[in-house]
Amino acid sequence: MPGPEEELIGILKNNGVDFTSSLPCEKIKTLLEMVEDSFFHVPLTREEEGVGISAGAALSGKKPAMFVQSSGIGNMINALLSLTGFYRLPLAIFVSQRGIYKEKIAAQLPMGQRLPMILKGAGISYSVISKRDDFRVIGKKLRNVYAKNMIHAFLLSPEIWENAGVRGQGLGVRERVKKPFLTCSLQPATSPKYTRYEILKIIAPYLSEKIVVCNLGFPAKELFHVKHQPSNFYMLGSMGMTTPIGLGVALSSKKEVVVIDGDGSLLMNPGTLATAACLAPGNLTILAIDNKVYGSTGNQPTLTGACVDLEITAKGFGIKDTVKAATKKELINAMKRRGKGIRFIHALAVSGNRDVLNISLHHLVNKKQVMGFIKT
Repeated sequence: MPGPEEELIGILKNNGVDFTSSLPCEKIKTLLEMVEDSFFHVPLTREEEGVGISAGAALSGKKPAMFVQSSGIGNMINALLSLTGFYRLPLAIFVSQRGIYKEKIAAQLPMGQRLPMILKGAGISYSVISKRDDFRVIGKKLRNVYAKNMIHAFLLSPEIWENAGVRGQGLGVRERVKKPFLTCSLQPATSPKYTRYEILKIIAPYLSEKIVVCNLGFPAKELFHVKHQPSNFYMLGSMGMTTPIGLGVALSSKKEVVVIDGDGSLLMNPGTLATAACLAPGNLTILAIDNKVYGSTGNQPTLTGACVDLEITAKGFGIKDTVKAATKKELINAMKRRGKGIRFIHALAVSGNRDVLNISLHHLVNKKQVMGFIKT
């Protein structure tokens, strides 16, 4: 008997879906691998971007479908209403609904639980797919999406995939990034030597007494394990907001601020680099740990493994003080070096996560500690 992922892929094919895009979610990582292998697929950096790309595909006669998690709907509402809905274009949205079933990340609860109300308020039709038996609804709704030029969201409960087993191929980054639209190839002057966890251990002494804003998921858990201090702000939700938060702190405080961001997060909101370059607070260091994958959601590849150099990107946005680092000596020298303005460190990393415990600190206690440190 085929698994739920295979069944859903079959439903999509039977209804003519021929253009897909996605941002990763750990709960549907196997499904996303199969989508990539089965359809023309665009890896996104932000959900709103996908709405625009899908609109263009629909204008060209394609039948687009997007795959996102519930938090991403918040980034899409305006584009869905003022573009897709306004122009009466078809779009099927498959939403991994977090915060409703055995959710371990508290920051997923507010959006996940309120998602049906948000969609209803926006006038976007949706179907709740709580179990595999509900798949029979998908085919009927998909036909309406493309026949009547509708937007429809399918809210997929994590329970659907719970006992499905691992059916994806689990290919590494080099094997999976072989798509026709990825046409360029970057060859950095230096090769990564360490995982993100190992990099955090190397730079830990240079974080002392600094405000540290750390990217969500495994980066935050690893930092908590390597070097917890009251001045660390651990991101638990809102991917893409790490550098903006750090910039806001740096502009509002004289204390040294270090942002520990990732390639996937930066690609989601790269315009912040331009804002940071323009304001150029001299107390801000952005450490971009680039392992070329979305490490917290199943190691799906990001575009830094194909055609984006984050250091060049930072320079292009106007940040003058940049450096690429991979070896221990390079990382230490980069952290020790001081310039006159904002610094950007592009730390090349090997993919992989350290199996560490979840952060045993309530997010409101974390906020209180960081605010207390800033005031001292």
